[in-house]
Amino acid sequence: MRTLYKNLAWGLLTASTFGAAYAQAPATPVKGGTVTSVVAQEPTSLVSFLDTKTDNRDVSAKITEGLLRYDAKFQPQPLLATSWTVSPDGLQYRFKLREGVKFHDGRDFSSADVRYSFLTQKKLGPRGRITLQNLERVDTPDAHTAVLVLSKPAPFLLKSLSSAELPIVPAHRYGDGDPLGSPNANAPVGTGPFIFEQWVRGSHVILKRNPNYWRPGVPHVDRVVIRFVRDPAAISAAIETGEADVAQNLALADLGRLLQKPNLKLDASYDAFLNNASFLEFNVENPVLAKPEVRHAIAHAVDRNFIVNNVYYKQAELVNSPVPKVLGAYYDDSQFNYGFDVARANQLLDSAGYPRQANGQRFALKLTYIPGAQFKQTAEYLRSALNRVGIKVDILDGDLPTFLKRAYTAREFDLNLNGLGRLFDPSVGVQRIYWSDGIRNPLIWINASHYNNPQVDNLFRQAAVEVEEAKRAAQFREIQQIVGRDLPVYPIATVPSALRVHSTRVHGLNNSIDLTSGDFSDLWLEASK
Repeated sequence: MRTLYKNLAWGLLTASTFGAAYAQAPATPVKGGTVTSVVAQEPTSLVSFLDTKTDNRDVSAKITEGLLRYDAKFQPQPLLATSWTVSPDGLQYRFKLREGVKFHDGRDFSSADVRYSFLTQKKLGPRGRITLQNLERVDTPDAHTAVLVLSKPAPFLLKSLSSAELPIVPAHRYGDGDPLGSPNANAPVGTGPFIFEQWVRGSHVILKRNPNYWRPGVPHVDRVVIRFVRDPAAISAAIETGEADVAQNLALADLGRLLQKPNLKLDASYDAFLNNASFLEFNVENPVLAKPEVRHAIAHAVDRNFIVNNVYYKQAELVNSPVPKVLGAYYDDSQFNYGFDVARANQLLDSAGYPRQANGQRFALKLTYIPGAQFKQTAEYLRSALNRVGIKVDILDGDLPTFLKRAYTAREFDLNLNGLGRLFDPSVGVQRIYWSDGIRNPLIWINASHYNNPQVDNLFRQAAVEVEEAKRAAQFREIQQIVGRDLPVYPIATVPSALRVHSTRVHGLNNSIDLTSGDFSDLWLEASK
């Protein structure tokens, strides 16, 4: 066996890794206190075991842990696993598990929990059929050893084992029942630094300090209260008045005013683990949108710079490929050449056989959007922009469950404005956007467009097992060239999900690449002056 990482020191995650502001914090953390964080969206589950929606991840990772965590360069570090080795053929990953760890209900953590968590997520997780598609079995030679046995190599696997992405849940809480109906989804038991205390639907979640956490000396705060406030202006007011210590999803128009206050600070760290972006997904089963020239026309009709400047107040960047630019070796935006050009859009629509009628309209489309203030504003802009080229757009509002049903099961949409994490590797975060398996086996967050291109599927299959980095990079670049021409999905802009304003009394907000999905174990609150 070839040892990759063994007994790495916890201290690699220094404050400077995540910004100079944290390096300047006072040296001695203060114990105690309650930190109140305000966010817009309420989770659908408090453990990201079988639903990795961002709101679920952000709470889950403070309660439930994964095998590994990662520094700013995606280098794995110990968490529930203390060391790991990979066989030369890439088919066996052997993990030595941390001893003496207990779940919050007092039961011992063991390799049986790892086996249950991985096999269940392979079967039912939204990314399980991609991330774990090559997982054949999980061997447990003893209580503190877990061996992942693969049928084919998975070169991205060591980057996918974070607390938010692949949490290890207590097998005894699930038993033999349907894991999707387990009470652990709403009242989770984990091994993490915080224990679930209360969830008042529509209001808040309370987490309390785990006094028996395996990592000595943390967490520092006694409680974390996560409040759900849908109105961005109300979130801004909460941080401004001191009702909240941390505010996420606040009104971007308020940033300038808030940051003039000496007691507030901006955390705008880029979340390179999630790589969140907004996309316009075309339902290619609609006969009108089945024509590539119509999709190209719609892309030309959209001024993405307007969205960045006016919806995101310049706190976002244009996205020119589904693969994140931060993954430079894999990146190719050469075929996404759809600049804002109304004349070109009109020309393409005319040539596609959709001339304007007497009322000036060509056809009508239904637009759905994932809930969120910026997505709603973007949807309203899209309606206006497409109206200029003769396309009538009806916006369908709704909460998250309604959106998910419309987009992935009922398919009651023509255009879908979605927010998707492109994640740490294209096989995990990008493949699902185009993967035809999502047509045969529908799951949320997988191929809402119902795009079906066997060549693209085959290239993704090859890249998922290719261990030679140069070949793998070439496969990803070819995929981008194809989907850039076909355009079943139009990339729009980064989504600044990690944008937070916090009190200057708050320290240690980030301690891993996960940012908002970090565990808050190093979080502490400076005493009031």
